[in-house]
Amino acid sequence: MLENLCTLPLSADLFTQVLHPTKPLLTVGLANGRVESFRLPSEEDEGISSSNSGKGLIKSVWSTHRHKGSCRYLAYSHDGEALYSAGTDSVVKHFSPETGVVISKIGLPPRNSGATTTDCPAILHALSPQTLLLGTDSGGLYIFDLRENGSLNPKPVRKHVPHADYISSITPLPASSESTSGFPKQWVSTGGTTLAVTDLRAGIVATSEDQEDELLCSTIIPSGLGPKRMRNNAVVAVGTGGGILTLWDRGAWDDQQERIYIAGGKSKRDGDSLDAIVKVPDELGWGKKVVVGVGDGSMAVVDLKRREVQAVLKHDEVEGVAALTFDYQNRLISGGGRTVKVWAESGIDEEEDAEEVATAIKRTADSDDSDQDDDSGSEDERPKKQAKKRKGSKGVQSRTVAFPGLD
Repeated sequence: MLENLCTLPLSADLFTQVLHPTKPLLTVGLANGRVESFRLPSEEDEGISSSNSGKGLIKSVWSTHRHKGSCRYLAYSHDGEALYSAGTDSVVKHFSPETGVVISKIGLPPRNSGATTTDCPAILHALSPQTLLLGTDSGGLYIFDLRENGSLNPKPVRKHVPHADYISSITPLPASSESTSGFPKQWVSTGGTTLAVTDLRAGIVATSEDQEDELLCSTIIPSGLGPKRMRNNAVVAVGTGGGILTLWDRGAWDDQQERIYIAGGKSKRDGDSLDAIVKVPDELGWGKKVVVGVGDGSMAVVDLKRREVQAVLKHDEVEGVAALTFDYQNRLISGGGRTVKVWAESGIDEEEDAEEVATAIKRTADSDDSDQDDDSGSEDERPKKQAKKRKGSKGVQSRTVAFPGLD
């Protein structure tokens, strides 16, 4: 299934991570406000025959204290030419992914016309080359225009409030066949105990019933999982605070259609939260699968067709998994606590790898500038999705980490 190639130590707790769409660049946002960028080994490196062989180095590219407080979220532009960060200082910055130098920055407006305090950003997403979405702790969602060379316009185009609590995920819905640009115009968001669908022009078009459980992460499977006679209908997979993965058919947004038990207990309080999720790339040939990051530090590989957990991997013994992404070479990057890990296919047959196979309870049915601020960041602030407290502190290690096989 997957094997761990290396572990990258971080200087503070991880809040967010992002990968360049076409280059081996990993950028992380930390609880102390720092943003750091690393170059992962790649098949294009001189003298490296295979980046999955363990022959390579993770190298630090740049590091800066980007925000006062914590860096809450990072997002790439569609072409990978720009990076955006949002922090607890209510500032959004636009900078170069190669150098980290800031190009433009804005402060968030007040929560409402009668308020003097600004809202705190929770999530960023570049919907298209012209549009940046920003969700906040209060459940607000701002739409910013990026048409001036990717620079941020301080005045949002519009604002919606799809949720009563902080927005935990944004998942674009595939563009319709009538679309001329090919870019999404609608997206699914989760916040508190509800799911909502928002249209770029029409605003909020659907809101789910109260799910009585926190909805924390989401991803989309564009086709192949829909109900009978509608197999090409998209399905959104949503992770909950109670350890249950819920499936939602596109167009039926009132309520979830199915549930897969990943880390659920006898009650919602007993289950471990599902804090991160990523769709397995089609190029790997695994079928309709996702990898889910759990609050106990494990990662579950879930077969959505069989509605079961196929394998369980371990990111950390104590810290929950805060972020999961696949890079352009189809390697899984997991982040949580003060570590980031790189995973690749092991080449071991699934039947031989029986120790990793886990069973799941399922319910079947008919059918997601190098800034000169001071260094007084919020080291103690924890990512909102992480339910587990730190039991011990890991020491900070070298910034360059060798893959197995090199001294």
